[in-house]
Amino acid sequence: MRFFVDTADVTELEKLVVTGMVDGVTTNPSLIAKSGRNILEVTKEIADVVPGPVSAEVTATDYDTMIEEGQKLAKIADNIAVKVPLTVDGLRTCKTLSSQGTMVNVTLCFSAAQALLAAKAGATFISPFVGRLDDMGMDGMELIESIKDIYDAYPQYSTEILVASIRTPRHVERAAEMGADVGTLPPRVLWDMYQHPLTSKGLDDFLSDWGRTGQSIL
Repeated sequence: MRFFVDTADVTELEKLVVTGMVDGVTTNPSLIAKSGRNILEVTKEIADVVPGPVSAEVTATDYDTMIEEGQKLAKIADNIAVKVPLTVDGLRTCKTLSSQGTMVNVTLCFSAAQALLAAKAGATFISPFVGRLDDMGMDGMELIESIKDIYDAYPQYSTEILVASIRTPRHVERAAEMGADVGTLPPRVLWDMYQHPLTSKGLDDFLSDWGRTGQSIL
């Protein structure tokens, strides 16, 4: 399973990249607004830091303007995946851009039927939002399971499942158990994955015991 970081904060991204655990990045208009940066400038910086796919989202809602924005974003770097919403015009845009050789991430997916449409449109990634479904009292991970079953039944589709709106390490664990291709994680969740109280306690015990030996490896 690959890990993408859901951020437009280049400084935070650089801290994570050096861990060797980052395979790509996803951004959206809300993250860009939070960064206070120009979308073209920050997207270029991110694409330079991360060799893997970097999702940059269009802001238009009509086909013609989405195509213009998508083509402009795609020119930023070879690793840009243009992010479009799961709407009629969004999927039409996906089909056009995909046919031109551009990676496309279809976002705001909340049903397996929508995911099937995205695959037929040639999406590189489908982004189901598990956390938002959980917020509505549903089990968002059931959607991942349904999409995986459908995609497995039709191997002619190459669309990868990119689990989005991840809130906890448990979301990541369950997505991996189901065989999802990618999880896009807020930086906090990726840092949390390193943590376990027994790991910390075990390390403290080891260091205490080692200190009593008076030895040094160097």
